Amino acid sequence: MDLREQLRNRLDQVLDPELGASIVELGMVGAITVDERGHAVVSVSLTTVGCPLRSQIERDVKEAVLTIDHVHSVELVMGVLEPHAKAELMKRARTIAQNRAPLTSIPVQTPVLMIASGKGGVGKSSITANLAVALAASGRTIGVLDADIWGFSLSRLLGIQGEVEARGGRMRPLERPVGSGRIKLLSMGLLADEEQALLWRGLIVQKAVAQFIEDADWSGIDYLLIDTPPGTGDIAMTLARLLPQMGQLLVTTPAIAAQRVAARAADFARKSNIRVLGVIENMSGFTCACGERHHFFGEGGGRELSDALGVPLLAEIDLDHEIADGGDHGQPAVLHEALDGVWHQLAERILADVAPPAGPIGCSARMLDAIARAVATTP
Repeated sequence: MDLREQLRNRLDQVLDPELGASIVELGMVGAITVDERGHAVVSVSLTTVGCPLRSQIERDVKEAVLTIDHVHSVELVMGVLEPHAKAELMKRARTIAQNRAPLTSIPVQTPVLMIASGKGGVGKSSITANLAVALAASGRTIGVLDADIWGFSLSRLLGIQGEVEARGGRMRPLERPVGSGRIKLLSMGLLADEEQALLWRGLIVQKAVAQFIEDADWSGIDYLLIDTPPGTGDIAMTLARLLPQMGQLLVTTPAIAAQRVAARAADFARKSNIRVLGVIENMSGFTCACGERHHFFGEGGGRELSDALGVPLLAEIDLDHEIADGGDHGQPAVLHEALDGVWHQLAERILADVAPPAGPIGCSARMLDAIARAVATTP
């Protein structure tokens, strides 16, 4: 298989953000060339000139191309589909909508954010809980899946307790209102005793995670946040298979050890066609009452990692006793934070740039309604 064929096969895994189908399958990828220096030129055609999702498509294509060995740089030639090609795209999208029954109740347009790290103890669960609350405070419904099957903690961190019920054959996440928004949570902490050890092997764990996605009612959510166990094992691979729209938020501390293993988690993500959306540095420093700042775990590790990966550093979160105290009592620290605080700023970056919520803003949105009507009227 030559490089051009490898590239086309790799681009077949890049999805249109709204249609949820491969850009190759939709006919959006044109000519591909690779020279002897490993410089690739890829032609991509959009549906309209002013496509608001252009930057995301460009970013996804570049990231996919650069995962191929012997390709060292990439140039995109962006164009617009001719009328006949656009009509063919509509036809293909209609067929895809007919033939691909969704595996989950999560629409492919709903942003899914995988909170990941290479090692434990970097604060993924606290970040998931506080980010979920900050996003919900903006008036949205945020799904939260605690996929750390062995180390579940989000039911306590979010102050959500109770028994999970099933209706219509699907588990119903437990809910908590946050301002004008809501959080919907599923966690092993709602199904097992908090002090109970789960002696489960890989296949059972994979099945449990799949059930939390396939056999749960996640309808109505604007985002799904997934707290994952550290590393690149079975759970991460199961999530990558079930949720092709998923992107990764990579958590690290300033320490070199955390940074290096986080880079491995990013490498896994890219090889699994998971977009690395950005880095969050936790435990960045501590400011004592006297005003002096201390860096207990080093300094600059998050920036160095984000530069190496070519993704933004989304937030630097300091050590704060309110984060620990709030988690112990089910009252995340963000609930008492000013609107210009670090958690609200992180949520704003997610909403505005990193993973904008689904809505009728994209270049494919007008087609979606037409496709849905066409499918609904098909005998």
